[in-house]
Amino acid sequence: MCYDIRKRPKIFVMAIVLGIDPGSRVTGYGLVKSVDRAINYIASGRIITDPKSTLPEKLEVIYKGVSEIVAEFEPTELAIEKVFVSKSASSALKLGQARGAAIVAGVRGGAVVKEYEARKIKQSIVGTGAATKEQVQKMVQSMLGLSGLPQQDAADALATAICHIHTQFSVRIIENSNDNQEQISVFRRGRYGAAE
Repeated sequence: MCYDIRKRPKIFVMAIVLGIDPGSRVTGYGLVKSVDRAINYIASGRIITDPKSTLPEKLEVIYKGVSEIVAEFEPTELAIEKVFVSKSASSALKLGQARGAAIVAGVRGGAVVKEYEARKIKQSIVGTGAATKEQVQKMVQSMLGLSGLPQQDAADALATAICHIHTQFSVRIIENSNDNQEQISVFRRGRYGAAE
């Protein structure tokens, strides 16, 4: 199917998306605004916890930090990376708790939460799920027209927000093309193609 962009209806309304790269020591955040296909940078940074703090104290810092960002910028959507268990189950549990603190802060602020696998985020930004953090940083800088490289945690958070916008835009194109709901469901799970 050939899609003529000049004849397309407006299918993506304005959204402010807060991307979160969770961590118990450093949580990156990035805010972007999307109107139709344009993506504009708003802000980014890191929430840093005290290494000497207990885990509950770190979670409180993350919750309060994300809550302040949500209160100030009023994002309509929050995109966050899913937990990936690699070598350490303990690290994965801490990461999961940091994610939970950020998600609760977003939900309490009225944001709709969406989760994405790290590989899907990298593929959306760089074109390959095996991209390095440096490649993600450079592509985020280029896509958003930033004068300098964002910090890695902030770049990952911005990449998550951009991935969310790309995914939602693609879903709306599919929805407007009269394809069936089963194909939309397959795409949302990250495996777009003909349903079996």
